[in-house]
Amino acid sequence: MSTMTATAQDLPAVTQETYLEHVNPQWARLLNLLQMNKEYTRCQGTELFTSEGDVKLDFLSGYCVHNAGHNHPGIIRALQDELTRLGPAMLQSNVPDYAGDLAKRLCVLAGGKVRKVFFACSGSEGVESAIKFSRAKTGRDGILYCNGAFHGLTCGALSLMDSSFWRAKFGTMLADTKGLPFGDIPALENALATKKYAAFVVEPLQSEAGIRTAGRDYLLRAQEFCRKTGTLLVADEVQTGMFRTGKFLASHHFDLEPDMVILAKALSGGLIPCSALLMSDAIYEAVFDSLKRSIVHTSTFSENAMSMRAGLATLDVLEGEQLGARALEAGDRFRHDLRNALGAYEMVADVRGLGLLTGIEFRSPSTLKLKIPFETFKAIHPAMFGQIIVMRMFRDHHILGQICGNNFMVLKAAPPLNATDAQLDHYVSSLRDVVDLMHTSPSFWSEALSLARRAANL
Repeated sequence: MSTMTATAQDLPAVTQETYLEHVNPQWARLLNLLQMNKEYTRCQGTELFTSEGDVKLDFLSGYCVHNAGHNHPGIIRALQDELTRLGPAMLQSNVPDYAGDLAKRLCVLAGGKVRKVFFACSGSEGVESAIKFSRAKTGRDGILYCNGAFHGLTCGALSLMDSSFWRAKFGTMLADTKGLPFGDIPALENALATKKYAAFVVEPLQSEAGIRTAGRDYLLRAQEFCRKTGTLLVADEVQTGMFRTGKFLASHHFDLEPDMVILAKALSGGLIPCSALLMSDAIYEAVFDSLKRSIVHTSTFSENAMSMRAGLATLDVLEGEQLGARALEAGDRFRHDLRNALGAYEMVADVRGLGLLTGIEFRSPSTLKLKIPFETFKAIHPAMFGQIIVMRMFRDHHILGQICGNNFMVLKAAPPLNATDAQLDHYVSSLRDVVDLMHTSPSFWSEALSLARRAANL
């Protein structure tokens, strides 16, 4: 049997016409409007190389996918080895290679009461699984969540989100779900006291709501109330896990021991879809409680060899290169430098975060010369102000970033955990330049208003 190695000449030409015709033309139009539609020829670490000869710095990480950096050689070697060995990738009739090893490592790193893992392909699928497993364990239907949360875009996950933007046009969601103000202890205690709820699904740090946490007291009280009332505590660590906040889980910053933990995104190095739902033995046994029910909850690509190898290799990189410690040290210094650089500007409200997950919050100005264009701009579209900052950082300073999905006034900075000090410094100085332009140059606002009007006409 021969093997073949593809070269660049063997690959089909990259064109956008078929994407525009057959996938999502509106997405391409938005990228073109923001001058961010680039062809990337190579991505490595924090650097994105374009066909035009530019190098962009990735401070988005695919929404916290590339914790180990793009195309880490250690992860690539593991996947190449798995492909060339021609092993059983997904037979669906054997005990899969590597799944047990990856599950054990995840449970040891997570600690607490979790001892079993269900593997799937996405964070949304992990949330869906958590809904099913919590109902099976408790015999209850209700699910509690926090306002501002982002748990995914399947209907079950959308049922645990209060944003009308994400839910519009998709019909009736799951019944018996209830949103609570994030950080409101009395509201949570009152809801849990009804003993109607199977689970309380919470992000220890709400990423898309603006990089915000309700604090240690709220989360520990939530854990206490859940244990008293029989509701399962589910930590959604899809964006915050895998050392993104410095510790393996953001929950570890608050001494939480959740009944279930949802992991995805960075779990497989950004190369193969993979997610994991970690749980206690008791929860697992409530679902898989007999031989005939051993297949009652599954997923076609669950436990496939490529995902498992990628997960193991990713953990090797994150632990071997001590990227959690790096995220803690670099993140603290990064936010300190951002505060020093931006603190004097009227429209900068806050800089906050954990590890290398940082939010820069902006606010409405009070100075008349800024207030008039800002309010005009906001009336056209509430997200466009943040997108102008994203565009300016990308076009003028070669930095890829994004605003938070549920809070358009917060700019997210989430580089790979191996971003260098020089790259972090470049981000700080670049954002300072953009913010200074925002406060001093009429051209910033005139260009912004022109772009916002064009967006409204698309």
